[in-house]
Amino acid sequence: MIQRSGDYAATGSSPSGSEATRAFLRHTLATVAYRASKCVRGAPPSFAGFRVSEGGRTPVEILAHMGDLFEWALWMAKGKNKWRAATPSPWDQEAQRFFTTLQQFDAHLASGAPLEHPAEQLFQAPIADALTHIGQLAMLRRLAGAPIRGENYAAADIAIGVVGAEQPPARQEFG
Repeated sequence: MIQRSGDYAATGSSPSGSEATRAFLRHTLATVAYRASKCVRGAPPSFAGFRVSEGGRTPVEILAHMGDLFEWALWMAKGKNKWRAATPSPWDQEAQRFFTTLQQFDAHLASGAPLEHPAEQLFQAPIADALTHIGQLAMLRRLAGAPIRGENYAAADIAIGVVGAEQPPARQEFG
């Protein structure tokens, strides 16, 4: 029988509060920060408003949404399902807001405070969505003529708790 995340609350067997689960979530947040910083760093001023087609989000709209996702993640972790879609600010402000919300969520996970939503839901919703959007930003950078260099992410210096905009340099970039 498959145990689904929603079943954890009923059975009391969720691994959500375990130290290993929190460490995995925190490592995932550090991965998000590392990859997002590559997309944000060095973007030309025109990139924020780049639009591939009518109706598609601009990079600054995507970045604002990523900040919204981690505000939501923090609210979920604290037991509230509160969503707020922020009006996008200029690129640098949105980048700062994104990394700030990521740091706040990471600090909550590090605090040992109870997780009021299962870790699995925190991963499958806001965190996984942010990873998708990081890929979109990377693709949009290429389409806008300002590509980021690929790298061997398995060799990257990604560490729990390092979730700000300042990230270690790439160890093994391609091309």
